[in-house]
Amino acid sequence: MYSHVPVLLQETIANLEINPSGTYVDATLGRGGHSSKILSLLKDGFLYCFDQDEQAIEESRARLAKISSRYEIIHANFENLASELKKRNVDKISGAIFDLGVSSAQFDEGDRGFSYRYDAKLDMRMDRDKNLTAYQVVNDYSLEELTRIFKEYGEEKYSYQIASNIVRERLKKKIETTFELVDIIKASLPFKALEKKGHPAKQVFQAIRIEVNDELAVLERGLEAAINMLDHHGRLCVISFNSLEDRIVKNIFRKYTYQGEGSRTLPSEPRKTEFTLVTRKVINPSKEEIEANPRSKSAHLRVLERK
Repeated sequence: MYSHVPVLLQETIANLEINPSGTYVDATLGRGGHSSKILSLLKDGFLYCFDQDEQAIEESRARLAKISSRYEIIHANFENLASELKKRNVDKISGAIFDLGVSSAQFDEGDRGFSYRYDAKLDMRMDRDKNLTAYQVVNDYSLEELTRIFKEYGEEKYSYQIASNIVRERLKKKIETTFELVDIIKASLPFKALEKKGHPAKQVFQAIRIEVNDELAVLERGLEAAINMLDHHGRLCVISFNSLEDRIVKNIFRKYTYQGEGSRTLPSEPRKTEFTLVTRKVINPSKEEIEANPRSKSAHLRVLERK
């Protein structure tokens, strides 16, 4: 079983301010690192955990069962958070955590196709029951579509060059594996880009993964659902790992806490809001955590509270 190291664990738990009798949601169960800690702090409260990955669910179920029975794992995307909880007669929650992106375990499972470091079939589905795969994106999307997702979701400077080479190469044969895609990406980049720190395929792989899993649209819907279900003094903790995710979190939090006044022509009192930012500045991992777990380096934690 994969040994998972949860990111920003102490900071997240501290900011959730766990009520032992409260109702909590881990929207991204993964291997159960955050859920285990939350569950251990509950007395007569309850924890609902969401995940799309059946393997992650099975591993976490065994881990959580050793702590308490006061939890339920829901095999669903967190965009369905509100509807799934309402099925269980839950309309208010004391707090929720979102730990975004792909888990370390998924990256390290070579056959999932998430990583450019392992040769595998192009897949990248968080939920293996879904139809769209990385193979289909790479082989079926038009030049314009590939360029757009590489630019928007990967913030890749050489999006057009990479997309053009993909389209040209797939005319010869279908692009089937991660290493085949990596070779095309490398061949598309100038020497100065290849010399830069970090893997040259990172941004394109991120872009394809986001497209396959519709991550950004799903994130917006999931955050909105969780915010609307927060009880008084309930808190939402969100850990993001790239600028696209963090921008969405920041903008949604701002929408719910903005207290701007009316326009110049129609002045008004500052708008009263039900929410407040607990973290005015983003919380980053400590130097010690980054040294112990280098993958935590890009993590950002933001926290919102309903007054």
